[in-house]
Amino acid sequence: ILVVSNLKNIDAIEAFIGHRIDMNREDWNKLDSQLVSRRISITKSAINGRSIGNLRLRNLFGVNITRVNRAGVDLIADSRLQLQLGDRVTVVGSEESILNVEKFLGNSLKRLREPNLISIFIGIAVGVIVGSIPFMIPGIPQPVKLGLAGGPLIVAILLSKFGPKYKLVTYTTMSANLMLREIGIAIFLACVGLGAGGNFVETVVNGGYTWIGYGVIITVVPLLIIGTIGRKVCKLNYFTLMGLIAGSMTDPPALSYANATAGNDIPAVSYATVYPLTMFLRVITAQLLILIFL
Repeated sequence: ILVVSNLKNIDAIEAFIGHRIDMNREDWNKLDSQLVSRRISITKSAINGRSIGNLRLRNLFGVNITRVNRAGVDLIADSRLQLQLGDRVTVVGSEESILNVEKFLGNSLKRLREPNLISIFIGIAVGVIVGSIPFMIPGIPQPVKLGLAGGPLIVAILLSKFGPKYKLVTYTTMSANLMLREIGIAIFLACVGLGAGGNFVETVVNGGYTWIGYGVIITVVPLLIIGTIGRKVCKLNYFTLMGLIAGSMTDPPALSYANATAGNDIPAVSYATVYPLTMFLRVITAQLLILIFL
């Protein structure tokens, strides 16, 4: 390996790594010139759910996977990491070896253009069933349900985690993903408007502005506290903070605005990190508060 360091650290590095040899930079570059790096997409269903170590690419082809990109997020290429259809792996090796690896992994863009909608609709159907099943919590007289929001959410998380293990393809094309996402946000906002718009004027005239004020306080104050702690204490960047705040409020319109403003996937990643727990707690906590205090 080539190590660049200060002169005072050479002895410590040599003791830790091994014997040092002097090598001409031109000779080193010649060794490097024989290796190429290329990104290859996982498109063969047989690879879905298999770990990097299980593929034995180093033994079979003499190449190494140095990085895995999944849904725009770079993952460490650990030998235990399970690959999924649609992952993009960075492979380093000779030109001939990489061509063989391409055939082994697939690398077919045509395969990735096929939307795997079966997994989505199965997840929604099973999620609705799970959300309608009541379960008891000790100390609470009435059963609690996950509902139409919590049920599909829990099932989606389980499918994402264990689907590849059982050879279930959970990859969906970006176009289908965006279509479902935008349609969901539009339907959500339409339902909110239809539900709240009927008695809006009457509610405001009869003192509803007081509740509007309370709602503003309940919404804004936690956001200011979270934003301040995240920025000053946790040192989060602005894009991550936008997604975190949107996810903590389970606010899809805020996520759309954050993605449009950022121009990258950083807000979506932090949003997806906190959204499942927040949604689950909101569904359960709301029912518990009603059962406890009413």
